[in-house]
Amino acid sequence: MSNKSKLLTLSAILAASTALAALAPAPVHAQEEIYVPLFTYRTGPFSGSGIPIANGMHDYLALLNERDGGIGGIKLRLEECETGYDAKKGVECYEAVKGKKPVMVNPWSTGTTLSLIPKAGVDKVPVLSMAYGLSASADGERFPWIFNPPNTYWDGISMILSYIGQQEGGLAKLKGKKIGYIYLDAGFGKEPIPLLESLSKEIGFDLKLYPVPADNIQNQSSQWLSVRRDRPDYMVLFGWGALNPTAVKEAIKINYPMNRFVSIWWPGDDDVRSAGPGAKGFRTLNWHGVGAGFPALEDIKKHLVDAGKSKTDKAKVGEVLYNRGVYNALLIAEGIANAQKITGKTAVTGEDVRRGLESIDITPERLKELGLEGFTEPLKLTCKDHNGHKATFLQEWDGEKWVRATDLVEPLHDRVKPLLQAAAKEYAEKNTGWPTRTEPCDQPA
Repeated sequence: MSNKSKLLTLSAILAASTALAALAPAPVHAQEEIYVPLFTYRTGPFSGSGIPIANGMHDYLALLNERDGGIGGIKLRLEECETGYDAKKGVECYEAVKGKKPVMVNPWSTGTTLSLIPKAGVDKVPVLSMAYGLSASADGERFPWIFNPPNTYWDGISMILSYIGQQEGGLAKLKGKKIGYIYLDAGFGKEPIPLLESLSKEIGFDLKLYPVPADNIQNQSSQWLSVRRDRPDYMVLFGWGALNPTAVKEAIKINYPMNRFVSIWWPGDDDVRSAGPGAKGFRTLNWHGVGAGFPALEDIKKHLVDAGKSKTDKAKVGEVLYNRGVYNALLIAEGIANAQKITGKTAVTGEDVRRGLESIDITPERLKELGLEGFTEPLKLTCKDHNGHKATFLQEWDGEKWVRATDLVEPLHDRVKPLLQAAAKEYAEKNTGWPTRTEPCDQPA
C-alpha cells in the first residue's frame, strides 16, 4: 500500500471515530450535592429527647429533597452520626465528617459545641447550636462561625425569672424568695449558673442548686428530698433526656405545686405524659408551634411518613420536640438558600453558608411561602448578632397536650446583654491567639 493510500485510510478511521464519539453518551459525572451531617442520639438515656429531634430535622430536609429536588436544584446528602449525647463521641463525629466538606454541623450537645468552637474557624465549618451551647457565642464579631438562634440559655433563664416576677407582682418582689434550680450536672446545665448567681445577688432571691449527675439522671430522690426540706417558692428545670420525666415524677411525689415548676424549652410530650395526671399545670418555654396543622408538616406526612421514607410514627409528627427538629432544619435550609443567593452558586461551601446564616431573615411572608405560616415569630440574624434574642411564650401541659399559656415574654435584655458581651470578651482573651473576623461586620452580604 502506498503512503498516500495509508494516509487516506487513517483519515477515514479518524473520521469514523469522531462520528462514533459524537453518538456515544456523554460521560457521567458525580452529581452535585450539599453535604449536611446530623449529629444525633437514638440510643441511651437521652434518646427520649434525641429521637424526636433527629426525626424532625431529618424529615424536613428529606422533604426538600423529595418534594423540591433539594435546595436551589441541588440535593442534600443527609448523614446521621450517633453520639449517644457523649461529648467525646460528638467530637469524633466531627473529625469523621469534616473531610467530607460539610456546609455546617449541628452538635446537639452543649459539651460537644464547647469542644468545636475553637475548631470551627480553623476548619471553616459553621456550627449551628440552636438555642443551646455557649451563650456568649451569640456575639458574631468574636464568634463568626458559631450560631445559636433564636435564644441563648441566658435569655431563657432571664425569661423564666421575668415570668416568675410577673406572678409575684414584679422582679423586685422576688427579693427574699427561694428559687430552686435542678439541672444536669454537665456543660448544658451549668451554662446558665453565672447569670442566675448574678441576678440572685442583684435582685435578692435565695438561689438553691440541685445538680443531677449525668450517670444518675433517673435517680433523683436525694435532690427532691432536699427540695422538700428547703421548700423553694419556685423550681426551675434544666433537664434533658430521662432527667426530665424523672424530675416531674419526683415533684409530683413530694406534692410540689406544678404551677410553680417551670422549665427551659426541652421537655417533650412523653416527658410529661408519662408522669400521669399529676403533671397537669407544668410549664415550659417555647417559641414555635405545636401540632401538625401546617402545610409543610402535612407534606412530610404525605411524601415521607405515608411513603415509608421516615422513621417517625405518624402520631408523633407535630409533637413539641419533633417540631423543634423541624425548626432547626428550617435554619439549616435557610442558611443554604441564602448562601446560594449571595454567591450565585448551587454547590455552596461552609464559608458560603456562614454568610447565609448571617443573612437569615425569616419573615411572616417567608414562613407562609415555606408552608409554616404562624409556626414561629420572625427571626433576623446579622454578622454582629448570631442569635436574635427572641421573646418566647410559656406552654402548659393540660393533661393531654401542650397549650399556649402566656403572651410573649421578653428576655431581660438590659441585664443579659452586658453580661454576654463581657463573657464573650473574656473567652477571647483567655484563648490566646483567638482569631478575629476576616471581614468587617459592615461588609455587604
